[in-house]
Amino acid sequence: MRKLALHWQILLGMLLGIVVGLLVSSLGMGKSFIIDWVKPIGTIFIKLLKLIAIPLIIASLIKGISDLKDISKFSRIGSRTIILYVISTMIAVTVGLVLVNVIQPGNSISAETVAQLSEAYNTNAESRVDSALKQKGKGPLQFIVDMVPDNIFSAASNNRNMLQVIFFTILFGISLLLVKEEQARPLKQFFDSLNEVIMKMIDLIMLIAPYAVFALLASLIVETTNADIFVALAQYAMTVVLGLLTLVVFYIMVVKVYTGRSPKFFINGISPAQLLAFSTSSSAATLPVTMERVEEHLGVDKEVSSFVLPVGATINMDGTSLYQAVAAVFICQALDYGLTIPDQLTIVLTATLASIGSAAVPGAGMVMLVIVLDSLGVSKETLMVGLALIFAVDRPLDMMRTVINVTGDATVSMVVGKSIGKLSDPSAKNWDDNYKKL
Repeated sequence: MRKLALHWQILLGMLLGIVVGLLVSSLGMGKSFIIDWVKPIGTIFIKLLKLIAIPLIIASLIKGISDLKDISKFSRIGSRTIILYVISTMIAVTVGLVLVNVIQPGNSISAETVAQLSEAYNTNAESRVDSALKQKGKGPLQFIVDMVPDNIFSAASNNRNMLQVIFFTILFGISLLLVKEEQARPLKQFFDSLNEVIMKMIDLIMLIAPYAVFALLASLIVETTNADIFVALAQYAMTVVLGLLTLVVFYIMVVKVYTGRSPKFFINGISPAQLLAFSTSSSAATLPVTMERVEEHLGVDKEVSSFVLPVGATINMDGTSLYQAVAAVFICQALDYGLTIPDQLTIVLTATLASIGSAAVPGAGMVMLVIVLDSLGVSKETLMVGLALIFAVDRPLDMMRTVINVTGDATVSMVVGKSIGKLSDPSAKNWDDNYKKL
């Protein structure tokens, strides 16, 4: 496998994982072997990626901000990044709403299927509802309060507190810009070195990526049950997938029109990160690979990528936002809960804000979905039935929407880089040489 490019290695691992998982499931034997001896490889891989996520954010953000030399450059990059992320999120929600209203997948779900799903997943749904309602009850500005840590060491010890880590790191980086250069130099050199060491750690961890995605997908398939339920929800799932594919086309068009890069260049450059995002269902776990691909293969300068991508992995959830819009309307259609135009506008606003506060970890979109539904006045009982309705297919869709989250981050980083003259134009020969080294 060493002679193959990284994205082909990962793709081969994914395909083998699916084939082995299906064989084990159909034969009815070997499931315990996959779970006990194969799945741990994928679990270890995800843990390794999460292990370096916080150090990577701290080192890369501080390095990126300090490399800007003055505060005006930081302001220019930061403002453009936030504006573009908000716009892309609102576009994603709108695409989801248009598709789900045209296709109306909720009308194909029978009352018997709703009852079966409710019984099968009621316990998990109830816990998600309680968690989301507790979070929503804190107040409309609580997500801003939660951004500010009272103990950076405590925040850094939990990957779910990445927004707090980013807040502290940006504050630290800005302060580093404001002190005298000779006083800041030792710290800057330290974080430059730390960043290089972490990037080398990423190279080492990625050596096991093909084997890890094989383990993750094989174990996912053998642990999946209720095939009949998947068939019943196929129309809903296809609506989400169609929306996600629409966003991919949108990203490619933006990259082509604004930066002049070809679709092949963009997809080849970001595909390893996309495949890893699909396998891990975590934008945060994929962040190290996303940064490496965007910098080394898409030509985005490090001072741009080191700010745009960590922030995007935390607040830019285009795939999750689209999913929330589709799922919310689908649930209301299936349960005959009528939605007015103001209700759907509420979904746009709430899904946009909820995605900003959504953790970059698997399953976070389900919790945010409850907040979206609750904003429509849906009762707790209906919430639990609705969440149970989509629980069966959430995992594969979570994998797909994470791909979109990562692709959106890469797109915005290229647009921001181009807008401030920090997007290089490597020759085809140099790009091909770098690509073949993997």
